Amino acid sequence: MHRAPTKRLLGYAMTSETQTFESYRPLLFSIAYRMLGSAMEAEDMVQEAYLRYEKADEPIEYPKAYLTTIVTRLCLDHLKSAKTQREQYIGTWLPEPILTGGLTDLPGESMIQQESITLAFLVLLENLSPMERAIFVLRDVFDYRYAEIADIIGKNEANCRRYYHRAKQFLSERRPRFEPSSDEQTRLVEGFLHALTNGDVESLTDMLVEDAVFYGDGGGKVKAVGQPLIGQKAVIRFLTGIFRLYEPGMRVEISEVNGAPALLLWKDDKLYFVMSFNVVDGKFTDIRNMLNPDKLAFVEKQVLSSE
Repeated sequence: MHRAPTKRLLGYAMTSETQTFESYRPLLFSIAYRMLGSAMEAEDMVQEAYLRYEKADEPIEYPKAYLTTIVTRLCLDHLKSAKTQREQYIGTWLPEPILTGGLTDLPGESMIQQESITLAFLVLLENLSPMERAIFVLRDVFDYRYAEIADIIGKNEANCRRYYHRAKQFLSERRPRFEPSSDEQTRLVEGFLHALTNGDVESLTDMLVEDAVFYGDGGGKVKAVGQPLIGQKAVIRFLTGIFRLYEPGMRVEISEVNGAPALLLWKDDKLYFVMSFNVVDGKFTDIRNMLNPDKLAFVEKQVLSSE
């Protein structure tokens, strides 16, 4: 996984402070990524936290609490400043995908941590206010106590509880059904790719729920569907059209993205899209296709750094 420069990476001896920071880097990145929906922005927040930690005038007695506080507050400030940018985004906004399943050191083995990294859940988090999102992530995903959260965000415990329960109610009413990644899902995606490349409309129809939805995010940088496509026929017609445009040298791989199998379209070392799926009862309910090259850069770096 790509890491921002530290003294160790620049060739200097790693200090005890740097070692301490590195031990918390995965946690800090995980919090920031869930809050921002962007891996590149999350890395920036983590790197800024490192710089502030390194410049602290006095030894930090509780580095985990200190660093979590810095990252959370940086993310809150960033979300407030990014509000206008998100509102002016061209087309559908989707979170920035990341590779999981061995190529990243994101912590988390519990069901809620697995669910909270899915693209469908990250999209849902976008509907919360920055404060609601921060409190929900800290409380529900990383199991921080209300007293700890109050210190981190600078609110009293009663306010933190209100923010949390409001966020919890909103998400409980709207959260998609979650099924952990499995070999069955991988086989389903493999069958989907085989049906697409062979133009097998009948098989594709069997794999999609009747009201399946397809989302595309080009961010105005590349051509993508402007509005979500709804229904089997519309989705299949569009997808089969995409795969007819294959160029020589292109290849499609199946990798785990945000905790679930996804399709990655490559030409040499250039990533053209990441197509992810939401699966319920063995069928695709939602398909999300990330084409914005700015949002694919992190996955490219993950793959190149693992080789």
